[in-house]
Amino acid sequence: MKKLIFMFWCALLTLPFMGIRGAAYLFFGIAVSYGFYVALANMFGKIKKPDLPVNMKLLSTALIIFSFALPFLVRDYYTDVAILVCIYILLALGVNIVIGFTGLLHLGFAAFYGIGAYSNALLTTALGLDFWSALILTLILSSLAGFLLAFPSLRLRGDYLAIVTLGFGEIIRLVLNNWDSVTRGPNGISNIPSPVILGFEISSLKYYYYLVLLFMLSAAFIVKRVQRSRTGRAWLAIREDETAAEAMGINTRKYKFMALTFGAFWAGLAGALFASKMHFVSPESFTFMESVFVVCMIILGGLGSVPGVIFGSLILVLLPELLRDFQLYRMLALGAGLVLMMIFRPDGLIRSRQ
Repeated sequence: MKKLIFMFWCALLTLPFMGIRGAAYLFFGIAVSYGFYVALANMFGKIKKPDLPVNMKLLSTALIIFSFALPFLVRDYYTDVAILVCIYILLALGVNIVIGFTGLLHLGFAAFYGIGAYSNALLTTALGLDFWSALILTLILSSLAGFLLAFPSLRLRGDYLAIVTLGFGEIIRLVLNNWDSVTRGPNGISNIPSPVILGFEISSLKYYYYLVLLFMLSAAFIVKRVQRSRTGRAWLAIREDETAAEAMGINTRKYKFMALTFGAFWAGLAGALFASKMHFVSPESFTFMESVFVVCMIILGGLGSVPGVIFGSLILVLLPELLRDFQLYRMLALGAGLVLMMIFRPDGLIRSRQ
């Protein structure tokens, strides 16, 4: 009965776009497809399906090689989208440390993203620093923001923590929007310079893609190594049962500080790369919906799974671009896909082994 109601609501949501006949056809098509699925599951459910041998190291190597060859295979537009994908993967890795590893429901991560972007913009335009000097200070400032946010968050859990972090994100957005003398308010900051390496300015999309790709691969490697370390196991223990972890001798306060600081570090890096890529930043890029969008990435890919975070970011950044010709339907398809994921695969596309 629940599945029938779900099919009905899917058809009802498409009613304004497809009309009564189109919605009826959709309802009939979903019902028939589900009937075939149930029949095949009953038919082959008792047959043991062979496990396909998948060499993850070989697959990862092939994907890395393909990612390095990507600018030579596609147009500049897709290279630009790939840069955005890498930046969002960096941001999602930071969110995954806090939510996926430690279990702290953080809904204000766009604040650290904005702090990173504006710090880089102000340090390079107002103070005249080069990208690399500004990047070091940017990472320090964003990490410090995560450390300071940990103080009011230590004793809070669940919904209460979500409200505090949501408020922090809105405070940062309002500060960026109203502090005209520093952030230039809604007008934003422009003319942000590109990175320079050995006198060579990384201004073209192809070269900037390789810079962001190297940062993204390094971040994924470091986060994966930390996940397997003693610190990572302590985070996972706090996520599963904070009271039990504290009873076993884990200093939960210290590891929460570390999680929020380490997560904000990667968000600040993503913000700095975003600012130098766009050459312009404004408060509209760091809203609450940006935080929700990144949280959707890690939920779709799999909480606590580094490959899942990468895969989820790929889907949620690429899918709107692929469906750009279907403006009326792309958000509907995105929402319907997330609903289906929560029903049929709540652990994400690539669930964590821990």
